[in-house]
Amino acid sequence: MFSIQTYIERRNTLKRAVGSGLILIMGNEEAPMNYTDNTYRYRQDSNFLYYFGISLPNLAAIVDVDSGEEIIFGDEFTMDDIIWVGPQPTLAEQARKVGVYRTEPYGKLSEKLAKAAQVHFTPPYRYENKFKLSQWLAIPVAQLKAKASETLIKAIVAQRSIKSAEEIVQLEEAVNITREMHLAAMRETQAGKKEYEIVAAIHAKALEFGGELAYPIIYSINGQTLHNHYHGNVMTEGKLALNDSGAENSMHYAGDITRTIPVSKKFTDKQKEIYNLVLQMQLSAINALKPGITYKEVHLLANKVLLQGLSELGLVNGDIDTMLTEGVQGLFMPHGLGHAIGLDVHDMEDLGENYVGYREGIDRSTQLGLKSLRMAKELEAGHVITVEPGLYFIPELIDKWKAENKFTNFINYQALDKYRDFGGVRIEDNCLITPDGYQVLGKPIPKTVEEVEALRS
Repeated sequence: MFSIQTYIERRNTLKRAVGSGLILIMGNEEAPMNYTDNTYRYRQDSNFLYYFGISLPNLAAIVDVDSGEEIIFGDEFTMDDIIWVGPQPTLAEQARKVGVYRTEPYGKLSEKLAKAAQVHFTPPYRYENKFKLSQWLAIPVAQLKAKASETLIKAIVAQRSIKSAEEIVQLEEAVNITREMHLAAMRETQAGKKEYEIVAAIHAKALEFGGELAYPIIYSINGQTLHNHYHGNVMTEGKLALNDSGAENSMHYAGDITRTIPVSKKFTDKQKEIYNLVLQMQLSAINALKPGITYKEVHLLANKVLLQGLSELGLVNGDIDTMLTEGVQGLFMPHGLGHAIGLDVHDMEDLGENYVGYREGIDRSTQLGLKSLRMAKELEAGHVITVEPGLYFIPELIDKWKAENKFTNFINYQALDKYRDFGGVRIEDNCLITPDGYQVLGKPIPKTVEEVEALRS
């Protein structure tokens, strides 16, 4: 936990932003894997962690903005519980550590909500919370998202988007654990091994350094599949392995790093060309980071570098700005440049991506790639974002566009045939926006061709 004052100040800031009414922050329950007592790894709701700091299931909390009253609702451990999980601090004791001095049984929550004239709640993403909210507030489940409090959503996004100094310490720790995961993958990757052998080494490093996974590991020789969670392939000479994995530290802050590794110890000349182009995209994007610039501008800058590089390779031809405007780059990078990161790997995405990454006047594009940009608005000091350009050769997408005669005046489909089995390259780091620029978080992780090959030899 952070200091008691941190949680008190966070809640006071939230009260001032919301103005009036009752704020409800729901925690998460255990999620059964296949029967009640066999559960998935527990993860507390991030808003509950941010404002109340207690990582235990079956809790909820209210903040009465008008009276200032704060209550955590939950049931104390029974003797049967203690037999199975051992002695635990009481809920009242844990509540006092975050500056809350009143606790009530969970069953009392519905009574409190029934008496409230106005209840602010966030869109529930867990079904058990949907059902409870629906019952307590007499709102059909299908209408809960629409009935969620926009005032509360905007207040939380504004507050959580700006990371404090103590949060940056936690994020750097998460990135440094993630670094160990990536170093292990670089050392262990070799022809003849199954992908899951490397995945095991990655996960082991997270555990070894006191963390867990911030999201399921993406490790694959089929890097052209953006979120490839299948790990059953045998690695073969001449392939690239894409490793997108990140740690969640003990305070639940996330790291999110991607590196691309040659299975054959050394990159081929063809792989170097593509890899160095992606690295140039990433470095250009990172160097452009500063308060005031929109992340959409940075995304387009990276894509302009992409098209310039592809033009030099003979894979596209024509005016770069025209191609950029029309969306030719979507064939090669069909995702956004990055996203906010913090307590969630896609920070606050449960509140609504458009609240986190967009604002009035910046609308989502319909272009492939740009439409998936999660952060588009102006960057501010205190934001932490991922910068993760990629270049992929997706045979199915290439065939689709070719069959549709799409951008035939720009794309050299014949030259693309030589890249059908290439896979993909992505390079990702986590960056803090500072008052005068940026800071790449964590200790350096090998990134240049020379650095990666040195670790692989």
